[in-house]
Amino acid sequence: MKKSMKLILLAIGIQIASGCFGQQKGEKSLDSRASTKVGGGCDGCEEMYYGMPEEMTAADTSLGWYDKGQKLLVTGTVFKLDGRTPAPGVILYYYQTDETGYYPKKEGLDKRVKNHGSIRGWIKTDEQGRYAIYTIRPAPYPDRSSPAHIHVLIKEPNIENEYFIDDFVFDDDPLVFAQKKKRPFENRGGSGILRPLLASDFQVAEHNIILGLNIPDYPKYLKAETESGLPVGETSPSFMPYHAWGPDKGTKTCPICKYGRYHGIIYFVGKHTDWEDIKNWLGFLEMQSIIRNQYLKAFFVYSSEKEKNPSEAKMELEKLGRELDIKNIALTFVPSFSDTTSEVNLYRINPHVENTFIIYRHRDIIEKFIDLTAGGDSFELISLTLDRTQSSYFDLKESWQD
Repeated sequence: MKKSMKLILLAIGIQIASGCFGQQKGEKSLDSRASTKVGGGCDGCEEMYYGMPEEMTAADTSLGWYDKGQKLLVTGTVFKLDGRTPAPGVILYYYQTDETGYYPKKEGLDKRVKNHGSIRGWIKTDEQGRYAIYTIRPAPYPDRSSPAHIHVLIKEPNIENEYFIDDFVFDDDPLVFAQKKKRPFENRGGSGILRPLLASDFQVAEHNIILGLNIPDYPKYLKAETESGLPVGETSPSFMPYHAWGPDKGTKTCPICKYGRYHGIIYFVGKHTDWEDIKNWLGFLEMQSIIRNQYLKAFFVYSSEKEKNPSEAKMELEKLGRELDIKNIALTFVPSFSDTTSEVNLYRINPHVENTFIIYRHRDIIEKFIDLTAGGDSFELISLTLDRTQSSYFDLKESWQD
């Protein structure tokens, strides 16, 4: 039985957890390292795949939810390594003890997963990277050799093997800090300590996970995927994209040179193109341009990384401009983000991310966002950023006089 994702709202405002633990005493060690595997590998992790359903959702209810014990909702967001970009399509596998501290073995349990017991389940994060686990609060082992904990394994869609992150433990469990004195926390995936709050008749704990954080042998190309664009505080470089649509249609015009005085957004998209998402973004940016009048200049910079010739890209963008009836945004094209003929390479845009948003004012980069999905939260983020960094009265007056 799945619970509504709306209950995730109960967790809003709860502090992000901090702390960590690995696999605990009395089970197969997760510390058996294999250098060829991300995370070092782990013994017994193949049990994750026994009984794994073909279809998974962002919320799962364990068998423990229906047993005795304190009901518990663990919910949060899985982020990429930058700690800001939600990670959709990530599988979380969890297993835990019951309220007596044992891994229960219900009738019909597959013998291959006897070490994990019956309180286990799978989640696949949604488009916003969210997840929710409805279960019961586990108890420490009967010999109190370790704190109460929930084990979690991660399977990313673009990494061949699974890896473990720090166990979920509880800040009000005295065994947590007793164990912390014995060995330091690893912080695999970030914090592991949950701070549950009582909501109705069950506890709610928010826990955000950062993929790759303190994970040995995490792929360099995935680390690089979290990096794109010059950092905040740098000056926006000049570059000369071809304007296929907009006020400077048919020319190679430098956005920063001509409009650098204004509040500006440069929306970079590489070869990973979701055209429906792009259309939604362009509609939003067009509306923002209308609302903010001449004091916002928005530029869409498209690069197919040489997979299309200039004439094909020009036709594609012209078609897009007509379809969306764009009048304010510039739809521009560069052959590659490493193209030295237009100096767009100075922006250090990563073509492997979904998108990069550079927001500047007076040519200075004042904010940067990577891999934003078009929609309410992202639109609000951009709008609030523009509000927060808008020009002063004197800046605007100077613009009016030009």
